[in-house]
Amino acid sequence: MLEHVPQWLGALFHNFRAGHSKLAIVRAGLVPEGAFIDLSSPAFENGARLPARFTPDGEGISPPLEWGEVPAATTSLALLVEDPDAPAAEPLVHAIVWNLPAGTRAIPEGGIGPDDDGAPDGRDVGRNSYQAEGWLPPDPPPGHGTHDYVFQLFALSRAPVLETNPGRSEFLAAIKDHVLAAGMLVGHYARGDGEPADEE
Repeated sequence: MLEHVPQWLGALFHNFRAGHSKLAIVRAGLVPEGAFIDLSSPAFENGARLPARFTPDGEGISPPLEWGEVPAATTSLALLVEDPDAPAAEPLVHAIVWNLPAGTRAIPEGGIGPDDDGAPDGRDVGRNSYQAEGWLPPDPPPGHGTHDYVFQLFALSRAPVLETNPGRSEFLAAIKDHVLAAGMLVGHYARGDGEPADEE
């Protein structure tokens, strides 16, 4: 959708961004100090460019994710993916997944999608900022510069109590005071700013 925004318009709003200080993972008191989970992806390195297949310039599927051990008291895991560089007042939500079983250590490529009332193992996918269930492919406006896409994994002491398809505010309220540890992975993407094409 935003790939059709004129580059001059994207450039005009270059400095209008939600800001990294508004990411969920940096909220004061949300994550205990020093409580980290090793979160990674076999598709891209932390801080590297997202392959186009995970955006509207490709297949638009969600990337694969993997993570290490979580605290012993973990009862469930939750994932939130945000774009703090979006030209908006708050970070744009690209995915919410909650009630991942505590023993889960990966989400496969394309594994974040509409699931109606959830999967048999209890995991459920929430609403992205476009009010749709599932993965919102990174779609930065041409000329707006590089956008970070921040994957945030939370180990929780209690499964969040949420209605069907919660948004960001409902999700954050539900996990508050129940986060045992968190992991973060950042991929970036841009259009019209000299970004290299994907290698075949």
